[in-house]
Order: sequence, then C-alpha cells, then structure tokens
Amino acid sequence: MKPIILAGGVGSRLWPKSRAALPKQFLSLTSDKTMIQETLLRLDGLKTDSPTIICNEEHRFLVAEQMRQIDIDDSTIILEPVGRNTAPAIALAALNATKNKEDPVLLVLAADHLIKDSKAFQSKIIDAEKLALEGKLVTFGIVPTEAHTGYGYIKSGESINLGFKVHEFVEKPNLSTAKQYVDSGEYFWNSGMFMFKASTFLTELEKYNPEILEACKKAMSETQRDLDFIRIQTDVFEACPDDSIDYAVMEKTDSAAMVTLDASWSDVGSWSSLWDTGQKDENGNVTVGDTLLENTKNSYVNTEHRLVSVIGLENVVVVETKDAVMVANKNDSQHIKNVVNYLAENKRPEFEFHREVFRPWGSYDSIDTGTRFKVKRITVKPNEKLSIQMHHHRAEHWVVVKGTAKVTIDEVSQIISENQSVYIPIGAIHSLENPGKIPLEIIEVQSGAYLDEDDIVRFSDRYGRTPK
Repeated sequence: MKPIILAGGVGSRLWPKSRAALPKQFLSLTSDKTMIQETLLRLDGLKTDSPTIICNEEHRFLVAEQMRQIDIDDSTIILEPVGRNTAPAIALAALNATKNKEDPVLLVLAADHLIKDSKAFQSKIIDAEKLALEGKLVTFGIVPTEAHTGYGYIKSGESINLGFKVHEFVEKPNLSTAKQYVDSGEYFWNSGMFMFKASTFLTELEKYNPEILEACKKAMSETQRDLDFIRIQTDVFEACPDDSIDYAVMEKTDSAAMVTLDASWSDVGSWSSLWDTGQKDENGNVTVGDTLLENTKNSYVNTEHRLVSVIGLENVVVVETKDAVMVANKNDSQHIKNVVNYLAENKRPEFEFHREVFRPWGSYDSIDTGTRFKVKRITVKPNEKLSIQMHHHRAEHWVVVKGTAKVTIDEVSQIISENQSVYIPIGAIHSLENPGKIPLEIIEVQSGAYLDEDDIVRFSDRYGRTPK
C-alpha cells in the first residue's frame, strides 16, 4: 500500500494563520506536529510503502524539512507547477507508481485532515484495501454527527463485502436537506480520501476523462530530478483540465465503493471546526497561547505573539499573529475568504507571507520597516548557506547576535563572531553561511531606495533557485 498525500491548497478560511506561502497543512493546529506530519504518523503500524507527496513547487522545502523532522527520508515529492485539482494530482502519483511495471494500492489522503481515532482509521484502511484489490475505487464515508452544510455527501447503495456500493455523490446541501440526509441513515460525509489500485484509477480516468490522463502522461514523460524533488513539464501540465477526482471519475464509474468511517474526523476547514474539535473549558472556550478570558463563552482564541484578552463576548473567534489580528463571529468564520480575496486583489503582503518567512536555509523575521530602511532577524541553520547574491538598490549591515557567520564579499571571506558586524555595500556580490554547530542569528539592517525581496540577483544557489 502506497500513501499518496495531497499537499496542495491554500487553506484561506484559516487566515491569518494559514497563508499562501505557509498554508494550513504545514501548520501545527491540533498538536505539536503539523497537519501533514500527523497525516503520515497516524499510519504508523500499517504495512505501507514510502509515501508520495504532491505539492506546490513553492512549498517543496517545507515538505522536505517537515518530513525530515519525523524521520521520513524516503518520500517521493512531485512538484506541481500550477494547481489543477485532485484528479490530475492523483494521476501524476499513479503514473509515477506504475512506471516500473508495478501496480500498488494507493491510499490517497489530504494532508490537512484531523482524525483523532487512528486505530479506527487503520482498521477501515485494512477493509478498504481488500475492496481495492478486488478492483473497486473506494472512498471513505464519514458517519455524520450533525446536519453539516459544509460537506458534500455520499449516498450508500447495496451492501458489499466490508462496505457499500456508492449510489450517488451529492453537493453541499442546505440545512433542511442535510437534516433529511442525516435522518435517513443512508448518507455519509464525503471525506475526500480514497483507495484503489493505481491501474484501476488510470483505467477509469482514461474511460471518463482521457484529456486529463493524456496531459499527465505528457507532463511525466520527461521529468527532472532536482535535489529530492521530481519536476514535471510545466507547459504541458498548465494545459491540463482542472477537475476533482469526484467529478472526473468517482461520480461516473460503476466501480465506486465506500467504507464507513467513525473516527472523530474533521477537514479543519474553518476556525469554527477547530472550536468543534478542541478541548473546551468550563465556559465552552478553546484557547491556544497566552490568553486571558473574562465573562466569555463558547469562543475560540488563538494567539502566537502576545497576550490576548477577551472580555464579555460569546461565540467569537479571535486569532492573533505577529502582523495581523482577526475577530469574527463564530457563525461567520466561513466569510474569512472574502477578507483573503481583498488582500490578494490589493497585493497586501499579509495574503502570502507571515512576518516570519521560512526558507530552506532557515528563516527571517521582519522586525521593523521605514521609508528607507528595514530590520530583519535572520536565522541560519547549521551548515546551511544563503545564495551568492547582489542587490542593486540596498546596502546591508549584519550584526551577529548568536553563533558564528562566514561572510563572503566580492570573493573575500571572513569569520564574524557574536557582537561583531560587517557592512555589505550596494552592488557587492556576497553570501552568508553558518559553518558552526548551533543556529546562527544575525540582525540585518537594510538601507536604500528600494527594499523589496525582488531586488535579489542570485549567482549561485544550492537550493535550485537561480535562473536556468
């Protein structure tokens, strides 16, 4: 059995925590592990092959680092140059899995779901595998706990070995229809998790949506290895139809089957869902971080940077990050997407980046900004190195506050220790490296007429970020 982890998506309804450069699947929202780490760790104990992860090209180093943190060093990471929904993503993984004439059973999981009862989940995976080996395309139908209008539903058909045939998939219903579905006992939430043999999926995709399969075959025909990543042909994949596996295959095939799953599942699609699944205090509140609540009930408060006090409110969501605060009625938390759309349309940095931005070599935190200056705290991991680069519009001062830096300016290298500094003039070709065994921390002061991140000319980069 081969896990296929779908790690695309932006998770915009969990703004301001989830952003384009650091979406929810890479955040620690329900434990000290990130969502994608939890997705793979809950498979511990099952007999599985190395995982294949499909992710946005911009997130490749996040995936690699988070896999390293949980000691997964044999994953295959396929990079999507653009998002084309779940059917093409799964097709890429299935084609890659069968390239050596193998035909594994694929367990397709979203990277950002919460499943509290891992044992129940694993038991259903074993049931689903038996159906998949019989040639079924299996989906996991969640036993509904309420008349939820935020999920699609699956209507069960006749009973088969260990599960049911799928009678139909239905869209997200209104409340009265959802109540009818739940009361009938025949409808289950559509989890978006699947299991099937790779060949079965490819055969059904060719039957019902051959355009997707043809585009994915062409995109995979000439792949390139880049460090630990597989790059596909960008121009071909850009022309691939955008479609979900439900529309492209599952709603059309005669081989769809379902196993039911009752394992405290949530797609963590909104802040209210984190309140639903969180540990509540005596007033029904769920809190994360440094909070102080007075006369507040049934609310969700999440803070990462400072004390947040909430007084005399009920049924609210309050989320604080280093550069943004979001306050909403819990019943309206789905409307956060409207705020995110506004940020994107107006090119606000809060749409894409957090104040602290993670890079393959470490991170930087923008502490202060003025009209002609910017101050950052830069952290470089041991034995890592930033690209050899140059700036046309800014000079930089670096002050080492922890560790030891190797600084090269116009091919002249020097070691800078704690409490020492160095100046990089405009136009100087330079690099920063941590030769030590502990993280390097420096304070960088930029000064100049233009301070945006696109004023970087890279000459050499160990992470493949220089122009081809």
